[in-house]
Amino acid sequence: MKTLSLLILFFANIITCKEITTVYVCNSPGAKKYHNSSDCRGLSNCTYKIIKVDIEKAKKEGKTLCGWEK
Repeated sequence: MKTLSLLILFFANIITCKEITTVYVCNSPGAKKYHNSSDCRGLSNCTYKIIKVDIEKAKKEGKTLCGWEK
């Protein structure tokens, strides 16, 4: 019974955990961060267009996760 309970919890965790593959960035030349949410506090100062990009592309461009979302 204990094993069954552990298996159910394990698979429930796998199903509910989704990996973020798309992020948001400010499309300015000096932008250095990416954001998991389009309404992140860190995007409030963006005067350029906020665009949705693949997380791998953002990382290749040298962007790191916004400090408000860590």
